[in-house]
Amino acid sequence: MTTRLTVGDRLDASPIYRAFREHPFFAGVDDADLSKEQAAILIEQWWHPLHYFPTFLARCVAVLPDIAAKSAITRILNQEAGGGAVEKAHEVIYTESMRACGFDAGRVTGTAPYPETAALVEGYRRASEAPESALGFIFATENTDLLMVSSIGKAIVHTTGVTDNAWVSIHVQQEPDHVEEANHALLTGMTPAQEDTVLQAADEMWQLWIGFFDRLAAETGVGAGR
Repeated sequence: MTTRLTVGDRLDASPIYRAFREHPFFAGVDDADLSKEQAAILIEQWWHPLHYFPTFLARCVAVLPDIAAKSAITRILNQEAGGGAVEKAHEVIYTESMRACGFDAGRVTGTAPYPETAALVEGYRRASEAPESALGFIFATENTDLLMVSSIGKAIVHTTGVTDNAWVSIHVQQEPDHVEEANHALLTGMTPAQEDTVLQAADEMWQLWIGFFDRLAAETGVGAGR
């Protein structure tokens, strides 16, 4: 007798997910001798998906059909938006913490996105139009977020020596809650066709992030040749 894999198991087994986790940028940033300008490229491009993420979550809450999923995603949105205290919103902490590390806040929030960055944000917008694709993007994001955030933390340490960046710290603190709530949102009872749509959406999200980091690798040289 075989045991049916959960949606989470199937997502974890995705070849595209493995390709994303093994992107040479992540290994490259571990030992790269980064200049501050190279780190700034990563920080400035990351602003765009970070800034859009609360809007994405709000759109997901609107499109998800059941109150359990809405409640789970609302908890993530509440933390991302600061829980009623704007100074605790992730994008505010991001801007202020990068300023404290010596990066120009105007550039952080005002640099135009690369085409790959714009395509990534558009992918999130498009995914929030239907429940299955919304769930696929949410689950995939929350289960890979710390890997991506850690690359920014390492870039900051390498270029500025700052080891206690507030934005990195709040992710380490809150991400377990986000992963738990994302898992709660992946409710049982989906049809096989719905599960397949969730999986396809997650793969699309990871592919868009691969494009994002491909461009960063090309612009910064981090991970090139690995």
